[in-house]
Amino acid sequence: MVNKDWTKVSPALSEPVLNCIKKQNFQFMTPIQAAVIPLILSCKDVVAEAVTGSGKTLAFVVPMLEMLIKKQKEAPLRKDFVYAVIISPTRELATQICTVIELFLQESELSHITTGLLVGGRPVEVDVETMQKGAHIAVCTPGRLEDLLGERKQLNLAGRLKELEILILDEADRLLDLGFSTTLTTILQYLPRQRRTGLFSATQTKELQDLVRAGLRNPIVVSVKEKSTISTPILLENYYVIVEPQDKFLFLLNFIRNRKIAKGLFFLPTCACVDYWADVLPVFLPDIKIFAIHGKMKLKRCKVLEKFRSTDNTILLCTDLMSRGMDIPEVEWVLQWEPPASPAALVHRVGRAARGGARGCSLLPLLPTEDTYVPFIRTNQLVELKDWRHSKDEIKISPKLKEKVLAMLHEQQKKDRSILDKGQRAFVSHMRAYTKHECNLLLQFKELPLGHIATSYGLLKLPLMPEIKQQHKDQFVGPGEEIDFNSIPYQDKQKEKSRLQKLEEYKKTGVWPSKKKKKMMQTQSWEQAKQNKEDRKLKRKKRKEWKAQNSTEGGKKKKRKAVTQEELNELAADIALMKKLKKRKITEDQFDKEFET
Repeated sequence: MVNKDWTKVSPALSEPVLNCIKKQNFQFMTPIQAAVIPLILSCKDVVAEAVTGSGKTLAFVVPMLEMLIKKQKEAPLRKDFVYAVIISPTRELATQICTVIELFLQESELSHITTGLLVGGRPVEVDVETMQKGAHIAVCTPGRLEDLLGERKQLNLAGRLKELEILILDEADRLLDLGFSTTLTTILQYLPRQRRTGLFSATQTKELQDLVRAGLRNPIVVSVKEKSTISTPILLENYYVIVEPQDKFLFLLNFIRNRKIAKGLFFLPTCACVDYWADVLPVFLPDIKIFAIHGKMKLKRCKVLEKFRSTDNTILLCTDLMSRGMDIPEVEWVLQWEPPASPAALVHRVGRAARGGARGCSLLPLLPTEDTYVPFIRTNQLVELKDWRHSKDEIKISPKLKEKVLAMLHEQQKKDRSILDKGQRAFVSHMRAYTKHECNLLLQFKELPLGHIATSYGLLKLPLMPEIKQQHKDQFVGPGEEIDFNSIPYQDKQKEKSRLQKLEEYKKTGVWPSKKKKKMMQTQSWEQAKQNKEDRKLKRKKRKEWKAQNSTEGGKKKKRKAVTQEELNELAADIALMKKLKKRKITEDQFDKEFET
């Protein structure tokens, strides 16, 4: 049995660290903390895997501070040296880790240790100034750290890292999912080999094993899981509900109204979906504060998150940006519009609730065509989804309520053209995202009733998409009246003035002023566009093979022949053609056609 008493860690923890642990009411160690902290303190490289919400942050913060205290006893910490680096996949998670560290640094014995937060979304000069002032601990995102290492010669960050004691890769699997593999490889080349490394994640992947071999020396692998047959916290109840596509929004709306949710997360498929529902939902939920956050918000994200943390009776609309590492203990409910693109992401989404031993719930609405997702996710990710209608009282949707809600959605778009535009973008981006599901054998785009889904969005009209067929048009329920879409104004006076000017020009010339000529590919379906792309790749491959076959004869290089004027003319024509493609004066299809002729 693992001893979970903080005072009995071996090697023993210092008094300042124990005092802060006591003040923050961290009474007992979690299993991952009990397993990992002694290993790092005994100078071992560690690969730690544990379910979300298991306390991984303290598992590396505590031994990191202990190592700096030990270093301080040997010689004073130099102001211009960085002794610990923590790399996080998102700026929100990096900020959260920095906040946890600063709680410990409030102790007078630790106040001499400085931290620096190096993240994107702000001028790089801010981080340069931070490092010049001095930061013994650097908490950063990989892109910003790579930029400071390679591009800011005057800072000489690589020189400041020569005394590095410990490197932590938090949510390492997410770092690789976001495409930071090359960036991490570059960063590791700047760091001294004589260091301790900790790699923390909720799941293990092949890519992660490759990173382990590249960045760690004989690491000890620690895998801590709940004593159960599921991969989510024991106190988390996960539900699903089968709902008709045209009723999904109404079902979720009634669900939220009938629950007194102090804090909830609502995961939506895309950034455009977050923008649309953030404008629409407050009208239906006047007593609940609605916040919105997604990856395309560059400067507002931290402020939104702070407001959400400090507000009660609130729901945060978000993308998978919020699915990893974020610790908001008060989250009671996690709602989802549909299954995430990756099956593993479901574990991380629902893990935002039931953190730190608290209870929590999640709900996943599924369409009738998606019912096989329940046994799939049970087998693939060990997530047991219970049927909400069997577990709780069924929420009934009356025809009158359906008509009223639909009319309210239509009315909002008639009043403000920006909401109309956002609704169209949200629907199109949602459908595009659905085609990219990893488990597309179960979640097939061709089975989606696009007209019913557009009805659930409350759209005034169906967008122009090649995927929308006559059957989808028959499914769609619109406002039931003829609408002059040119008469719908923007509430923003500046945008409305610009639109009216363009409308006048359009009436005179028949051409919308800002409308750019679109490539033919943009009018094709996504499946056809993908096929065309594969065909072009195949043509290029054949062209390369043909050149390779004709460049040699009998294993020896052919002698170069004299270049004729005709060949020079052909070369000049090819170069001119390539310049046209580069300047986008012709499409790739036109280029391939003319090049082959």
